[in-house]
Amino acid sequence: MTKKEFAAALDSALKAVRKEYGFTQEKMAAVLGISKKTLVEIEKGRSSLGWTGAAAFAAIFRESCILQAQFGGDLDDLVEALAFAEAEPQYPKTMGGRVWWREIWKEKGYRIQQNVVSGHFRLLDRENRRLMASFTLERVMERLKEELQ
Repeated sequence: MTKKEFAAALDSALKAVRKEYGFTQEKMAAVLGISKKTLVEIEKGRSSLGWTGAAAFAAIFRESCILQAQFGGDLDDLVEALAFAEAEPQYPKTMGGRVWWREIWKEKGYRIQQNVVSGHFRLLDRENRRLMASFTLERVMERLKEELQ
């Protein structure tokens, strides 16, 4: 998934999330910091939130059942995987992937998990800290090899 694909997916979910929260177009536009006209254009498929708007939308509405079902739980990992595609930040501990993750690989306490909905991967250390997230399994495997050396 690319940033552009992510933005397009959120564009298509915008109206449903607005209704889920019981917001009018005016209220939703105010929450997102865009004009009502822009919101209407996005809902009609004529415009897009773009990457920055999509990341903000995902952060603001991270509790949305619609978004969690569409993307496989917490969107934070997904947004970070897209944002840090070329960087490797240090992440805090996770809960170990109880619901939305399936284990792909386990070695010496390290685990690679794949999100069952979005398909992205993450590498967890022995203490369930996320070391990285990526859509490319090979990239995660390379990082695992570095950690094991």
